[in-house]
Amino acid sequence: MTSPAVERADNRYEMRIDGEPAAFAEFRDRDAQRVFFHTVVTEAFRGRGLSTVLIEQALTRTREEGKRIVAVCPAVARYLAKHDGFADITDPVDRAVLAWLEANR
Repeated sequence: MTSPAVERADNRYEMRIDGEPAAFAEFRDRDAQRVFFHTVVTEAFRGRGLSTVLIEQALTRTREEGKRIVAVCPAVARYLAKHDGFADITDPVDRAVLAWLEANR
């Protein structure tokens, strides 16, 4: 197995392993915020810690693009609770964000 590649495609970050889709993290940009709302690891690739790799790379790229993080997705929220390296660019989930996300999915 080669190293997982994470690429941005429209409103999501996708991870492929040996060319096969393995995982993705979906988001929507809301002004200066990147709202992460859904993360999936495909059945064939579960149990390998790939969500951690995917989320870390997605959040790192979010920082590089000058965006702030809003973790509506439970997997992203769990990652942030365990890793404080993104605390300086993380905004809380509030009703306004949830209403905006519902209107913009």
